[in-house]
Amino acid sequence: WNWRGFWDFGTGALGDMACHIMDPLYWALDLKYPSSVEGSSTLSNLYSPPQAQKVTYKFPARPPKGNVNMPELTVYWYDGGLVPDRPKELKDGEMMGDSNGGIILVGTKGKIMTGCYGMNPTLLPTSLMADFKEPEPTIPRVKGGNGNIWATDAHEQDWIRACKESPNNRKESSSNFQFSGPFNEMVVMGVLATRLSGLHGLHRELKWDGENMKFTNISPTDKIKIVTVDEYAVIDGDPKFDRRFAEFNALEMANEWIRHTYQNGFTLPEMPNI
Repeated sequence: WNWRGFWDFGTGALGDMACHIMDPLYWALDLKYPSSVEGSSTLSNLYSPPQAQKVTYKFPARPPKGNVNMPELTVYWYDGGLVPDRPKELKDGEMMGDSNGGIILVGTKGKIMTGCYGMNPTLLPTSLMADFKEPEPTIPRVKGGNGNIWATDAHEQDWIRACKESPNNRKESSSNFQFSGPFNEMVVMGVLATRLSGLHGLHRELKWDGENMKFTNISPTDKIKIVTVDEYAVIDGDPKFDRRFAEFNALEMANEWIRHTYQNGFTLPEMPNI
């Protein structure tokens, strides 16, 4: 797992977990690209993600879904021990989400809370569930799934099935690339916002043009400073701090993080004919 904690290989807790935890709201609310994103975090550096962060995504209005309007909305992400305010509908002793995290959906007529990965959804206050009638499913279920991701590999098997089927009559997997690609792009906008923020960051809400994959309010002259060295030692009883920053062009760094320049990979020798 530890490779996720290095920028060269991963995207930290947000890039790792949000593509699971945000899935229910991304699907249910027909989200796509945010119109803006803003991040704040504990100290990060040129090599590793922060230990904790908060990201605010703002989404434009979307076309109605059936008879339900889809107005502008805001999504907040917290990790590393940071959490939203506790809903007043929860009783003393009731857990917010579950031990791995969760989701709180705040609507005009009430609230829904789930555990991590959208499991075990409940109305708030939870007493409302006594009279709640569960609607009939409208989204096709993955064969073998039972609502508990820890007890089944149905999701993975659904992907393998789609890989094996002929393109001429394939049934798309539940999380095909037409869905998961834009979803992942939305998630890592939060990673970008965090990397461009900080003590010597841009200090602004970043406007995002999703169709063209670029920020629209970073100028060619904007600069950011990123920690390159952060050391601490006690010498003869005296604490010593050594924190150093390097300055970068913000627009160039943002563009590089959006469309990464990869090194040439390994090549295999020519294989003999058999």
